[in-house]
Amino acid sequence: MQAPIFLKRDDVTEAEMLIRSFGPEAGLEAAERAESSRTIGNALQFCRWRQIERLIVLLSAARVQGTVH
Repeated sequence: MQAPIFLKRDDVTEAEMLIRSFGPEAGLEAAERAESSRTIGNALQFCRWRQIERLIVLLSAARVQGTVH
């Protein structure tokens, strides 16, 4: 899995809100928002929502991914 990059604090907050609101479907909600942004030609928002989708996957994982410091 590819880790998210270029996240802002607001993106983390958005991911947490989606997880609280949509539970296990939060990643799908972020993916739908990404596709909506793509449809209207907003590449920046498309990329942002894809990064948030990846962050949701990481935050929802039962096990730690990558190196633990």
